[in-house]
Amino acid sequence: QSQRRGGPRPDMAPEIAAAVGFVSSLLRTRGCVSEQQLQVFSGALREALAEHYKHHWFPEKPFKGSGYRCIRINHKMDPIISKAASQIGLSLPQLYQLLPSELTLWVDPYEVSYRIGEDGSICVLYEATATKPVSSYGMLTCKNQMMLGRTSPSKNYIMTVSS
Repeated sequence: QSQRRGGPRPDMAPEIAAAVGFVSSLLRTRGCVSEQQLQVFSGALREALAEHYKHHWFPEKPFKGSGYRCIRINHKMDPIISKAASQIGLSLPQLYQLLPSELTLWVDPYEVSYRIGEDGSICVLYEATATKPVSSYGMLTCKNQMMLGRTSPSKNYIMTVSS
């Protein structure tokens, strides 16, 4: 647990939580993955991202290291996502079916944003400032953009809702 001091917070938990929640929600909306599997996946992804970003997190210069922290699916699966997915037995072909073929997710101090498709809009998932309390951020400010910015042909999905 990091020490709470004035000024920028070194803690990356809210940003990682936003990124993990977003990727997990993509898997959830496609069905096929149980809630228990999603919890295991989320935990594995959270740990992997925290480890990956450990020496590449600069709250005083939020965009420094941005390329290193970027999660990318560009007809090639991001290794961090595929590693977390392997924890719940999802193969690469399954992941390609469940996730967009073009996805960029930027995880930076104070902001997490994503783009689906090369020409899609950039949407902010999480936003905070060094001066605002952590609780004042907007989650999923453009939920409906998720399916809009696709450049790949759309697929027909059957949505099932279970309680």
